[in-house]
Amino acid sequence: MSYRSLLIGGVALLLILGASAGSAQECADCHEDQAKAFATNPHAKQVACAVCHGDGAAHIEGGGDTTKISVPRGFAGAETTCLTCHDRITDRRSHRMGAHANSPAVNCLSCHSIHHAEVPAALVRLPQTKLCASCHGTQAASTRNRPHPHRVVACATCHDPHARAGRENLRITAAGETVCVGCHTDKRGPYVFEHGGTALGEADCSSCHEPHGSSNPNQLKRARVAQLCLECHSPLTATTAGSQPPSFHNLNNPRYQNCTTCHVAIHGSNRSPQLLK
Repeated sequence: MSYRSLLIGGVALLLILGASAGSAQECADCHEDQAKAFATNPHAKQVACAVCHGDGAAHIEGGGDTTKISVPRGFAGAETTCLTCHDRITDRRSHRMGAHANSPAVNCLSCHSIHHAEVPAALVRLPQTKLCASCHGTQAASTRNRPHPHRVVACATCHDPHARAGRENLRITAAGETVCVGCHTDKRGPYVFEHGGTALGEADCSSCHEPHGSSNPNQLKRARVAQLCLECHSPLTATTAGSQPPSFHNLNNPRYQNCTTCHVAIHGSNRSPQLLK
């Protein structure tokens, strides 16, 4: 079976709702490569050529006159074409809000390619890590060049590209937990004794860890554990986020400069308020 027949028989759609626009077969007569790709396109089950390109009758009659057909491009193309269907809004997702919302700088067609996608299932024009790196170069470099990188399959494992602004772009598990515990299951709570600000929603994994990659073991933000802990548990002021070290902790003594030697349950404990076990 030819790709043209597959497009017509498998998808069973007309070029437009009106017969005057011509059939999908007529589009395939000239646009064979696009028809071949579209036969396995996620859109093929729901739309035909004219839904995005408009009535093709004048284009066909004009011998392929490009001024007689619509080709969505840039912000305007996404606004009048993509977002007429892809406009669903939830408490965490929106195609019109957030860092990747449709705008002159970034739009649907910046990342997606309908007919020439390298990742057909999502219609992404480049492999995901390369695509994201074209804008998020610093984060991408951290996953490649840091001594302790975060080895993930793809950016969308942790991030939702169509999420609302701010931290909403981090995915959550089916249980409503932070995406980190989806892989790091040994850190999953709930715990009887949570680690400080995490119980209050004031801190999360990225408070201590660099999620994309770090120069320090365990992807910590600081080279020494005490440096990190004392950012919250400071003996110098009472206004920090964590409790102060007790008086017998002589912080000039090396034995008190590796907090996790004693506070081993650093992510939370069911037995010890001091996270000792």
